[in-house]
Amino acid sequence: MSQINPFTIDIDEEVLVDLRARISSTRWPDAEVVDDWSQGMPLDYAKDLATYWAESYDWRAREAYHNRLPQFMTEIDGIDVHFIHVRSQHSDARPLIISHGWPGSVVEFHKVIEPLVDPVKHGGNAADAFHVVCPSLVGYGFSSAATEPGFGVDKMAEMWAELMARLGYDRYFAQGGDWGSMITTLVSLLDPDHCAGIHLNMPVAGPDPDTLADLTPDESAALERLTYYDQWDSAYFKQQSTRPQTLGYALADSPVGQMCWIVEKFWSWTDCDGHPENVLSRDEMLDNVMFYWVTNTATSSARLYWESARNTSLGEVPGPTACSRFPLEILGTSRRWAAKRFTDIRYWNDLEKGGHFAAFEQPEIFVDELRRAFAAIEGD
Repeated sequence: MSQINPFTIDIDEEVLVDLRARISSTRWPDAEVVDDWSQGMPLDYAKDLATYWAESYDWRAREAYHNRLPQFMTEIDGIDVHFIHVRSQHSDARPLIISHGWPGSVVEFHKVIEPLVDPVKHGGNAADAFHVVCPSLVGYGFSSAATEPGFGVDKMAEMWAELMARLGYDRYFAQGGDWGSMITTLVSLLDPDHCAGIHLNMPVAGPDPDTLADLTPDESAALERLTYYDQWDSAYFKQQSTRPQTLGYALADSPVGQMCWIVEKFWSWTDCDGHPENVLSRDEMLDNVMFYWVTNTATSSARLYWESARNTSLGEVPGPTACSRFPLEILGTSRRWAAKRFTDIRYWNDLEKGGHFAAFEQPEIFVDELRRAFAAIEGD
């Protein structure tokens, strides 16, 4: 079946009533015994954000905001894949598929899609135009969950190649961060006849052992960040890659639990100077939480870690590659480390601000990076 059907987000009112009731009946834990976020989201902020969610956040307005862009559903390998697809009016626009990760969603890209599609209206020129495709990962948001094992990042890369073919794009580019970086990298490997190049804002490449005796300051800082991640920031990874189902019972039952599980990462992984609302609005963060809550996808999204954490190749990638390295990315790598894996790097840029959720945090910088990156790949 290759039919593509229009899709509109339309959440039943009963879901929203139930959400507010669950928030109001939350049994709160005792407060942290520190004066920062080092033990997790502070109780006072959690209560404040939950109250805003229940009493002031307007889902219907946000729903309309997300429905302003054309969305579709199509079945690929038994999965109903939800995706945003916006065609540019410019005849030479380049097809581009953008992939998110966890705990993100297509919400991350709403501030960059229109500038990518209509650059003339947003500070660029017609040569910068893209046709943009943003799919929800399997088991995330409005894409259906898998009912059997086997839907890891390699499978999704195959599905994305099929999606682009189904949309009529014989030659396209791909972009991704987080799990989307892994998927995008695999698209380059699996579909080299059609994928003309990739852009990554989290290139995944381990430290090169041959450099450990002669590290640059940048590489020493990257290793320190990796150590911090391992010791203080990766417990979610261990849980979701081993027992996602057990975690899911709590997150599916408690909206506040789901909210805190996600928003804490906006604090930890954004370049926010200590508070996530310095870079993201409450509505933006809660939009992303809602894409997990109203679809009940906490468990199915976490399952991607179980599928892929131990089964992902880090082999050589020969296809044209561009990388934008934001300073607060959770997994840092240097260009010479990345070059050991990505053997045809056409563009590399170290940015002065921004973190893991690059398109969400710094949309103007992100758009400019994609314009520069794909122009470099094409030799413009």
